[in-house]
Amino acid sequence: MEGHAQPLGGTLTIQEYDVVTIGDMCVDLIMPLGDVLPQFGQVEQWVADHFVELGGSTGIFACQAARWGLRIDVLGRVGDDAFGRLVLDRLTQSGVDIRHVRVDAGLKTGIGIALCWLNGDGAILTYGGSLNAVYPSDVSDDFLRSGRHLHYGSYYLQTNLLPVAPQIMERARQLGLTVSLDTNWDSAGKWAQGRSQTLEHADLFFRNERETRALGKSDELSEPANRLATHGLIVAVKLGGLGCLVQANGEQIVAPAEPVAQPVDTVGAGDSFGAGFLVAWLQVSPLAACAAAGHRCGRATTLARGGIAGQFHRSSAPVLSLA
Repeated sequence: MEGHAQPLGGTLTIQEYDVVTIGDMCVDLIMPLGDVLPQFGQVEQWVADHFVELGGSTGIFACQAARWGLRIDVLGRVGDDAFGRLVLDRLTQSGVDIRHVRVDAGLKTGIGIALCWLNGDGAILTYGGSLNAVYPSDVSDDFLRSGRHLHYGSYYLQTNLLPVAPQIMERARQLGLTVSLDTNWDSAGKWAQGRSQTLEHADLFFRNERETRALGKSDELSEPANRLATHGLIVAVKLGGLGCLVQANGEQIVAPAEPVAQPVDTVGAGDSFGAGFLVAWLQVSPLAACAAAGHRCGRATTLARGGIAGQFHRSSAPVLSLA
């Protein structure tokens, strides 16, 4: 198997990274609204605070994975602006390799405006810019084969890659990598675009409750998860404070999460959950242990503002070794 990733639990040989991912490079402007509801008609209202932090599903995922000791590399672009520098600084500070991130003076760094209510709900307005500025020619075999695992996030927002996403994942599998997929929300509302072909090449499929119901066109949560947990695919449905539902080859686990009395915000909690789940899965842990690792990471990020400030760090608990 020289030149290919080793099977799960095997010894890493020539792979430089445990995980490679394609970055949806952006920042989050987070506005905690309390009980204020925005009103059109030029109604101006006070809010108590605002916060600018690294955003993007794969960016938050990468930071959490690196903070738990994974070697992770990200491919992407940022603008030559203050937001781009913030993205690069946060990734570097978290231990993520940014050698494949290009600074492009012709781009504005992407931004998501997150409006967060007291009950944990919210709304997000997104400007693309650098977020979806990765093209098929950027995703080389050399980049893919440098990793043991490919995490593909923001499936629907990576619009330039969307037509070839199944082929990228297939190439990764052919090069010996395992693959995880987190589609996130489809702002176009199509959901099924490329889904069946993409899932054929995935080992792990992360979704939250709303995404699962939208994808399955069903009000029953377990039915879409059952249908998606086809041969060899593990489906982890993120249920927020309720925990998660994990489905694989006829086995179903409903894993509760430790409650958070008063979350600061829930931005990035699902992405950090995915990183924790993957850390445990890469060392061939039982599904219940994978869920517990995911919950630990997801819960931690709700205790601080933004997607990465409160993330779990390996210094807080014994390190999960991949050897």
